[in-house]
Amino acid sequence: MLTLVGLGLYDEKDVTQRGIDAAKAADVIYIELYTNAWHGKDGLEKIVGKKITELMREDLEQGAGKIIDEAKTKDVVLFISGDPLIATTHSTLLSDAKHAGVETRVVHNASIVSAIGETGLHVYKFGATATVPFPEKTGGKLPESVYGVLASNKAAGLHTLLLLDITTEKCMTPNEAMSTLLELEKTRGEKIFTEETDVVVFARAGAPDAKIFFGTVRDMKDVDFGMPPMVVIVPGKLHFSEREFLESRLKGQL
Repeated sequence: MLTLVGLGLYDEKDVTQRGIDAAKAADVIYIELYTNAWHGKDGLEKIVGKKITELMREDLEQGAGKIIDEAKTKDVVLFISGDPLIATTHSTLLSDAKHAGVETRVVHNASIVSAIGETGLHVYKFGATATVPFPEKTGGKLPESVYGVLASNKAAGLHTLLLLDITTEKCMTPNEAMSTLLELEKTRGEKIFTEETDVVVFARAGAPDAKIFFGTVRDMKDVDFGMPPMVVIVPGKLHFSEREFLESRLKGQL
């Protein structure tokens, strides 16, 4: 059996009892942390009482067959940041396992896609999500696709959730993401992301020191937002209740 278990947003305290029970009963336990700066691996190992092997991106994208083969004869648990099926890589893994005749199970958890409601923005008004990559991931080229997502969502009056790139060495900051988007604006010139654009930064969702910031890019681009993980949201057309929430409760955090 292959069981995908959501880790939740921040650390081992977010893992559900169902997920812990699955790990305690497993023969092999893996964890992937390359999609989010999650902070609870050591604590989770103590709770489960077993070794948890960390996987890199290539282990899942290129070596998924090994995990599936293992799950044919063993109970395998894979811990995944947030909810297991937000990233397409994990949906593909689940689909491939089913096609290989492996029994599967999913233990869901909170993810940034649901947590963004804490900003006061209506979740059902979000459009397509995009990831802002590090320049080295795109050969130094600006990520035109991100600009396209922003433009499309803006035209429809929808909010845009921007996920920030992460590597084994570092996490992208909101400041770096805003700088990249401003550079894109210089080349595209469509007034989709300017220094007057309103942005929301949601820092450390689910953590005791979670913070939500709201303001223009001009006001926000040099702010120290603290430790990761973080996301940037570019609001679309704001409902009066959304604007009231942001303006009355959040601007004071800058």
